[in-house]
Amino acid sequence: MGYGTGMGWGGIFWLLMLIGIVLVIVVVVRAVGGGVRRDADSTRVPGGRTGRSRAREVLDERYARGELTTEEYRERLTALGENE
Repeated sequence: MGYGTGMGWGGIFWLLMLIGIVLVIVVVVRAVGGGVRRDADSTRVPGGRTGRSRAREVLDERYARGELTTEEYRERLTALGENE
């Protein structure tokens, strides 16, 4: 008499449990993995850093230490495609 039709409360409970477990796994993987960030004009590097911005950081550090002249700095910025 009406029993046995549909999933019932037990089936709904287990379905919600399964969805919850999947969501927890997704959140943990994203938190641990750090993700991959993609910028429009740079290479993809795991961990959210871009190859081009790291090269710019090194160039800026060398210029700040006086290892490069202003002309050399600007030439290398142009070569990186990051001239300002």
